[in-house]
Amino acid sequence: MQIKDFMINQSLQELTHHRTVGLPIACYETMIKKNIHGYIPLHWHEEFQFILVVKGEAIFQVNEEQLVIRQGEGLFINSGCLHMAKEKKQSNCVYVCLNVSPHFILSQELYTIYVVPYMQATNLSYVFLKANELWGANILDAILQIKQLTELKPQHFEFEITIQLTNIWKNLIINGFQPEYVQTEMVKNQRMKQMLSWIHLHYAEKISLEDIAKVGHLSRSECCRYFKRILNTTPLNYVVDYRIQKSITLLHQAECNITEIAFQVGFNSTSYFIEKFRKSMSMTPLVYKKYKVESC
Repeated sequence: MQIKDFMINQSLQELTHHRTVGLPIACYETMIKKNIHGYIPLHWHEEFQFILVVKGEAIFQVNEEQLVIRQGEGLFINSGCLHMAKEKKQSNCVYVCLNVSPHFILSQELYTIYVVPYMQATNLSYVFLKANELWGANILDAILQIKQLTELKPQHFEFEITIQLTNIWKNLIINGFQPEYVQTEMVKNQRMKQMLSWIHLHYAEKISLEDIAKVGHLSRSECCRYFKRILNTTPLNYVVDYRIQKSITLLHQAECNITEIAFQVGFNSTSYFIEKFRKSMSMTPLVYKKYKVESC
């Protein structure tokens, strides 16, 4: 199941129901360039995410850190962490994505002891999974096993999936990852989500730097530092980029014209919208609509 358009709410939480079998998990292949944005936009979800790159390479961002994941390597992304992905060097990157409800990892009795402390840790937003380390290779192999089980559905395959998930979690937590809890990190992540949530709710309106900073209970300069450190952009540039993202979705609706879309997503002129769209997508909205949308 290739997810081409990530449905997210105002707080960036992904709305996709991660369930491709009769269990609270989803396992599928994703080709990054097939997403309507050309990349996987910033989002988060309650599920744990395990990734195995099977072709090419991609740049993943988890919270404020970026890392390159190459063919044969993988990544664990913790619950609630902001993340996005883009292809590197037009490598036609394909990766297997396994999303799992934290409550399904272990039984309720073990969940409190062996899942919750790691899910809440501020030093464990992600774990790089290396194929040349035995524990990493075990996790990557288990991801493939689960993918095969969800596709073939042999008799009692649900039992085998739970065994593989236990194996994944055991390998993850017994390899020196001691959970830490830093209050300032928790506050920082919460403020960032609050500011992004407010932008996503008000993107079609006039937005100032002061508005965004006020939502995060920050000064304008500290607000800019937050966005620079975590997203490598300015708050107002993020607003423009988000408006472009929303316009792409609207361009897939045949009844919308360019001027209507421009004003609907918050641009105060059609020419400015076209200028920013061209800079972001290397083509005008009209060209995108003609060649990207109509060819689908």
